[in-house]
Amino acid sequence: MSKHAILEFPIYRQETAVQRITPPAGWLNVDLREVWSYRELLYFFVWRDVKVRYKQTAIGALWAILQPFLTMLVFSLFFGRLAHIPSNGLPYPVFYYSALLAWIYFAGALQNATNTMVENQRVITKVYFPRLLLPLGAVTSGLVDFVFGFVVFLGMLVYYHIAPGPALLLMPVFLLLAVLTALGAGLWLSALNAIYRDVRYVVPFLIQFWMLASPVAYPSSLIPERWRWLYGLNPMAGVVEGFRWSLTGHGHPPSLMIAVSTAIVLLLLMGGVTYFRNMESTIADVV
Repeated sequence: MSKHAILEFPIYRQETAVQRITPPAGWLNVDLREVWSYRELLYFFVWRDVKVRYKQTAIGALWAILQPFLTMLVFSLFFGRLAHIPSNGLPYPVFYYSALLAWIYFAGALQNATNTMVENQRVITKVYFPRLLLPLGAVTSGLVDFVFGFVVFLGMLVYYHIAPGPALLLMPVFLLLAVLTALGAGLWLSALNAIYRDVRYVVPFLIQFWMLASPVAYPSSLIPERWRWLYGLNPMAGVVEGFRWSLTGHGHPPSLMIAVSTAIVLLLLMGGVTYFRNMESTIADVV
């Protein structure tokens, strides 16, 4: 080799992928592939919410059972034994607990989804991820409590010798409607709460009023038949009555009310996604 020879070594350049984050375009622009690619982060949010909920509690997950059970006892005593509200031929504990399963899940999911943007403001301002994962995780984590309460309800059916019919197969459909209702309303309220912090004080009153407007403490049969389609404009009316019918097999399927409620749920969800996506680009600046 010559003394003046030059040794040449190949140079490898490592290229860095650049991702450009732009505001959403269109009135309903949701990149489902991006949301799916962050599914592990969604699992982390769900698991974190469940752990934080029962951290440093004396009885842990038993709270998910005690809340609907004690509420059922109060309703059975005051609305059932004292007020003699009709129960569609069901024992009062079964009548109320079947509705409270859907309602308590919805109320808790809506409350958690409303506060999720403010509670995670440090994460939002430091790293990018689809903000939709936060309310979606808050709504999904409530299903863990629902499972615990549902197991207790199965024990109640055995105790009262009630055998569910084929309508039980439709229970996941009504549960999905409850999830979508909580998500649709939660998207609206979480984005508003990031701007106006007094929204979180309004939500408890909203939930109380919403429960009175839903057939939780009374059957929908008390509503005149000609007005039930109007009653179905409350999306939780169809969900609660559908839950009660599918779990117990008593009563008639609320077909018209369910159809109206389903349409309202879809409108609520599309409107919530649109508003949330439009506010997503500025939430990090105002939260």
